[in-house]
Amino acid sequence: MDNYYGTPQDNSQPQAPQQPQATPQPQPAQAAPQPQQTAYNQYAQATYAPQPQAPFAPTASGAAAAPQKKSHTGLIVFGIVMAAVVALLIGAMVSCSQMVNEFSSLGSYGYGETTTYGDTVAVIDIDGTIQYDGTTNSPEGLRDVLTQAEEDDNIKAIVLHVNSGGGTATAGEEMSLLVADCTKPVVVSSASINASAAYMISSQSDYIFVNHTTAIGSIGTVMQTYDVSELMEKLGVDVINIASAESKDSSYGTRPLTDEEIAYYQDLVDKINAQFIGLVSEGRGMDVSEVQALATGMEFTGDDAVDNGLADEVGTYDDALAKAAELGGIEGDDYDVVNLYVSGYGDMSDLLGLMGYSSNTKISAEDLIAALELLQSQGTIK
Repeated sequence: MDNYYGTPQDNSQPQAPQQPQATPQPQPAQAAPQPQQTAYNQYAQATYAPQPQAPFAPTASGAAAAPQKKSHTGLIVFGIVMAAVVALLIGAMVSCSQMVNEFSSLGSYGYGETTTYGDTVAVIDIDGTIQYDGTTNSPEGLRDVLTQAEEDDNIKAIVLHVNSGGGTATAGEEMSLLVADCTKPVVVSSASINASAAYMISSQSDYIFVNHTTAIGSIGTVMQTYDVSELMEKLGVDVINIASAESKDSSYGTRPLTDEEIAYYQDLVDKINAQFIGLVSEGRGMDVSEVQALATGMEFTGDDAVDNGLADEVGTYDDALAKAAELGGIEGDDYDVVNLYVSGYGDMSDLLGLMGYSSNTKISAEDLIAALELLQSQGTIK
């Protein structure tokens, strides 16, 4: 059972393509009685029966015209198309890993590959469920890119572009501490949602921007279990749990929780939530009692969050960049902006974004064309 500051997502599995059936062949006439004239037999006779051929006839130029044969153009075209699709899929699988590496140099940057030459503001996307997946939505991924930003003298400040409803409590706690320990200014730009574990992380920044319609806050902790024992009984399913302790199977959903177990889990949730409230209190410079009053588990609008102290200002992504530059000691607006992400994730997400799987696409159609031309010049694809 996970302690969760958000909800996970589902994935579906693709179905295997249907194999084409073999083409039926015409059979020679038999002396035996004719089979029943089903619709298929009539179709087969009309489609595959030998057709009478026209005799040679002189053309206008005097040459004899070739005898006419039944055309199988449709079947040939279908076969060619199927072969091309198979070849394309095989080629895509072979060259995919090579292609995504080339994308990293076209308008965005991967961890360990960024080159900066002047004053720079680094942008890190936290977009999706907070969990342990190796991306910048996880402690290990965020640690990598923050380390890169810390070690690059040209990077003066960081913008966390947050669009997340939360996730796993422990991952959020670890990421919060990473942001709190960062030695360079960190500014948050909140997108449509900045809630629960994502807000825990954001609260450790130096400044938080929101939009008027941003859903932000949702300070709280939830632990969910279920009881399907009555349903299983009606279905005639008898579950036998052999456990080392009386409550080891309490979260499996195959029996009701006892009153003692419910009280135990409530205490566990309260302790985890106290950690959440403490982090927000430290990060925002608010009294614990003030944060406790706002820890209803509900979200606030951006305007309300500014009023109650959970955010600093209503502003856009560009406003967040400008504020980060200011806090980083950059004068004026003469600075570069670079996106940092974990190599192997950002480039693939850009490719998926071009196919409509992401709303945060960084690669343009021109970038894609340039990448394909580069791969062709290297002989990777033809």
